[in-house]
Amino acid sequence: MNEHTQRKYFYPYASPFDPCPPIKVKSYETPPNLYLGYQPYGLQQFKPQEALYCGTLWPALYSPYENPYKSVRE
Repeated sequence: MNEHTQRKYFYPYASPFDPCPPIKVKSYETPPNLYLGYQPYGLQQFKPQEALYCGTLWPALYSPYENPYKSVRE
């Protein structure tokens, strides 16, 4: 299954001589407009108040930030 997600992971090189403990997996988020290509006509729209809260008029371009370390801190 090839699922497109906005969070990407990579595994950086960790030197055996590094004095600090390595972070084995790092992650970053990509914006949803990378997967849209061009903005088609007739996209669904948020209501005005909800659009102000989300920062965009179109749900297809909305991307809430999810903290990848939230479960670690709790």
